[in-house]
Amino acid sequence: MAVSNPIAEFTDTPLPAEAYARFRAVVQPRVHREVVALDAALGRYLAVDVFAPVALPEFSRSAVDGFAVRASDLTRASAQSPGVLALVGESSMGRAPSVVVKPGTAVGIHTGAMLPEGADAVAMVEWTEQRGSDRVAINRPVRSGDNKIAAGEDVRQGELLLRAGRRLRPDDLGGLAAIGMVQVPVARRPVVAIISGGDEIVPAHVAPALGQVRDVNSGTLGALVEESGGVAWQLGVAPDDFQTFRGMAEQALEGAELVIVSGGSSVGSRDVTRAAVDTFGQPGVIVHGVAVRPGKPTLLAVVRGHPFFGLPGNPVSAIATFRLFVRPTLLRYLGVEEPSGCLPLTARLTSAIPPSGGREDYVQVRLFERNGEALAEPVLGKSNLIFTVVRADGYVRVPVERAGLATGELVRVWQY
Repeated sequence: MAVSNPIAEFTDTPLPAEAYARFRAVVQPRVHREVVALDAALGRYLAVDVFAPVALPEFSRSAVDGFAVRASDLTRASAQSPGVLALVGESSMGRAPSVVVKPGTAVGIHTGAMLPEGADAVAMVEWTEQRGSDRVAINRPVRSGDNKIAAGEDVRQGELLLRAGRRLRPDDLGGLAAIGMVQVPVARRPVVAIISGGDEIVPAHVAPALGQVRDVNSGTLGALVEESGGVAWQLGVAPDDFQTFRGMAEQALEGAELVIVSGGSSVGSRDVTRAAVDTFGQPGVIVHGVAVRPGKPTLLAVVRGHPFFGLPGNPVSAIATFRLFVRPTLLRYLGVEEPSGCLPLTARLTSAIPPSGGREDYVQVRLFERNGEALAEPVLGKSNLIFTVVRADGYVRVPVERAGLATGELVRVWQY
């Protein structure tokens, strides 16, 4: 169904960085906190800086099985002339030792056990030979600090350990357990409403009739939202009908922090997304049309304080523009102002990438190795071909000022 006042051809199409900068300046996210148990914190974003309440380790301990000693007793020990020390006890696991290492003495010790008073090093058991029950011969010199883990060597009390905005990894959870932090303040996951637009769209489980296509974008964008730390709220397919679409957008705005619409943001009578956004008041549309391929029809708006994205209906375009605009915005709701992704891989192009026609180009590539060198093979295809992304391992960015990229050129590849 046609809507009134169709939008004319795009006249202002900034490059992606400029488009996002304009949009970002208007979006003012709030980070809401919640506390979760440590075993539920994997993949969540810290809401506070974490400082060490104690030093780690809290006591000096042995890094090996052996004998706690005074290094000054063994400076000249060798295989030919071992140092012989009196055994005066043992430092057991899980308890403070009751013996003291005095000059000329040693204490048996296990890996991880507390170093007794007076000891400043540990002689590895492989360097020793027991002589009866009360003496040990050590056949190598020992320096102060050898095989000893000093108190506070890992973490100093009061040290900043993890910054707010960090996505917690399995090893981070181990570190939090080590300092006794079993309740973790994290950013609440923002709800992101997702609407697929278009009369031709049918649910993925429905066999499409001629002229129809399955809904690829709802599930794909939902997965991208979840991967980025949000909660995907699927509202289904909106027809090309202004009143129906506006009602679904109203529902989305009432229940979500961010709204994504795929399809319905192109030029002309089908532009129900902009037509609806224009009825919601200021600031409304910030950018409509971006100099990027794929993804030129992208719409960036702020409606009632909510980021509102009109992404192209073509799946490859929707995926690319999600990563460019939605993900960094969503991360700000998790306390991440400057996203830090994986560092790009350097690879050599196996074939040329043609000029992009005045737009910043994002080209899918497949990665493989030959003769020890990483190679990137362009996976070329139109933006409605979802398997160009499925077959790819990452993408190459072609700046607008470059007239394509040449065969054999070294490029940076951002992996998926």
